[in-house]
Amino acid sequence: MNTLAPDAADTPEVPADDAPPACVMTFNASDPSGAGGLAGDISTIAAMGAHALPVVTAIVLRDTAEVFESHEIESDVIVEQARSILEDITIAAWKVGFLGSAEGVAGVAEVLSDYPDVPLVAYLNDVSWLEEDDQQAYLDAFRELILPATEVLVGNQQTLIDALLPDWDGERPPSARELAVAAGELGAKYVLVTGISLPSTKGGEASVDNVLASPQGAITGEKFERFDTGFVGAGETLAAALASLLASGQDLHLAVSEALSFLDQALDAGFRPGMGNVVPDRFFWALPEGEEVEEGEGPPGEVLLEDPPAAERGPRRIH
Repeated sequence: MNTLAPDAADTPEVPADDAPPACVMTFNASDPSGAGGLAGDISTIAAMGAHALPVVTAIVLRDTAEVFESHEIESDVIVEQARSILEDITIAAWKVGFLGSAEGVAGVAEVLSDYPDVPLVAYLNDVSWLEEDDQQAYLDAFRELILPATEVLVGNQQTLIDALLPDWDGERPPSARELAVAAGELGAKYVLVTGISLPSTKGGEASVDNVLASPQGAITGEKFERFDTGFVGAGETLAAALASLLASGQDLHLAVSEALSFLDQALDAGFRPGMGNVVPDRFFWALPEGEEVEEGEGPPGEVLLEDPPAAERGPRRIH
């Protein structure tokens, strides 16, 4: 029996006032742990109310504790994945994660160059598990080809230092502004630095700072309480959340504040699915079934979210 496609006239029309969600194309690796990579990006982008367009750049073999190895996707295949959907769908933002290899970086940069007005949030992964030559080639390509197109570069403080100021020999770590200056010289407009250690208060409480900076100085940020638990996928979550908010038209400083707040709550509700690190719960806000809102607290039938269970407390290592 032949199956015929429906005529265009039979396709239901979307109401004019029912606009589709903003679309975010994410270039990242397949991560079987679901903590980061494309799985993490898709979860985060969906949680932020946007629609993910995932492009596979590599296959990473890892668990929730460590990365073992990766297998790159050919550059031409990466490009064709992106172009096939870009001819069909209008995107509102890019998110870049691990691109597999220097050749993969070049392929992604080729695609980005055709859409210079679309904001790009680039997350700089720690790629220390790559062979030394591959690691250097990857970082060189990332600096040369991705940073010139980047609106916001996101990364852990130490990862950014290693990539942007590898010869730093000061008695203190470089500030967020100094990292922004180094990134700005390579073309990036802003840097969102995570995991900046702060001295303990008189009460003994330790915290970490997360700062958005330009070459002119710090703009905004958020402090997190330091816990002893190690997290995996936190930086990816932050970058994907920020890209989603920029895609929706949010101003940068407000988008950063909201993305940091989202990450903080996702970490508080994080869970340990295996024997390794804690994974952020991007759907911490998902409402439990059967708990109706008290009268006057929300629309009829809306359910009320109780405080989510927090992960075993322990430092928030955003990596």
